[in-house]
Amino acid sequence: MPSRVLLVDDDARLHELLKSYLEDNGFVVASARDGREGLERLAREPFDAVLLDVMMPGMDGLEVCRRIRDKSQIPIVMLTAKGDETDRVVGLELGADDYLAKPFGPRELLARLRAVLRRATPNEAGRSLRVADLEVEIGARRVLLAGREIELTGIEFDLLVALAERPNRVVSREVLLELAGRTDTHVSDRTVDVHISHLRQKLGDEARTPKRIKTVRGVGYVLTSGT
Repeated sequence: MPSRVLLVDDDARLHELLKSYLEDNGFVVASARDGREGLERLAREPFDAVLLDVMMPGMDGLEVCRRIRDKSQIPIVMLTAKGDETDRVVGLELGADDYLAKPFGPRELLARLRAVLRRATPNEAGRSLRVADLEVEIGARRVLLAGREIELTGIEFDLLVALAERPNRVVSREVLLELAGRTDTHVSDRTVDVHISHLRQKLGDEARTPKRIKTVRGVGYVLTSGT
């Protein structure tokens, strides 16, 4: 079955270009011209991923991302025209899985889209990692903390896997991004810091004195086997 993608953007020309290109590459593409229409379509139709513009009239893409994440873990790729890092960091903080700055080439978008879909698709059925009372089921992309399931975004899960595969070993921010499949050189260390902060919150780790995911200043992070 071809993957169904929802493109939420107010640029009619971009809709035509991406719809044609993605459908030529095996996707089914549906369009929404603004945030509210996008949310309405997501509520009534099944999709495998969302391409979401940041700068839209009315409800912007950041608010749409927040509302999607309140109800779903569907992969989200943010599209932003701004050159600074603010929108990208905020989008990732809200749970987006990746971002792409405009203008971009359709081939790059296709590669990013396929990457987030691969990460969202179980491909290592049966493999799991255990660190103390934390269990990570790779194939099911499921995390259990003392037997209780924890909901994570796509990038949070991938970063946790990277740490859990190397318990009690320091992993640099740069390597974490590479291991999690995010090799965009424009992503800063701040991106990793934001998601580690979210991971700590969801795993019940203290922000000031974390015992589970510890910071090694100037280097990176380590997932410890002791809590």
